[in-house]
Amino acid sequence: MAEELKKVEQLRPGTSGHTLLVKVVDAKTVLQKGRSEGPQGRQMRLSECLVGDDTAIIVFIARGDQVELMKPGATVILRNAKIDMFRGSMRLSVDRWGQIEPTGDANFELKEDNNLSLIEFEVITVVD
Repeated sequence: MAEELKKVEQLRPGTSGHTLLVKVVDAKTVLQKGRSEGPQGRQMRLSECLVGDDTAIIVFIARGDQVELMKPGATVILRNAKIDMFRGSMRLSVDRWGQIEPTGDANFELKEDNNLSLIEFEVITVVD
């Protein structure tokens, strides 16, 4: 059974289990700690990537080995992706329950003027 691909513009705060086909627009390393040499080659890497499709773009947080896959120009399928909130804005990520799968070129034009990570959400407490 083929899974249903979501569009970036359909993503909402606090949701998960998304499968998306996205292009990596930009990637910048925001954190690099630890040593890669030695018996415990533990290196913590974090990269903020701008990814998108023909509906919108969003910031994707790549961790560890994911950083290598999320290079500008790459097209990937994100499986079981989730939305995290960071300072009121949405960030897309794939944790250990998900997967990033490099794929061929996507045949869509990126819609870069609709950045979902620039939309600020307010947390509203609803009282009955």
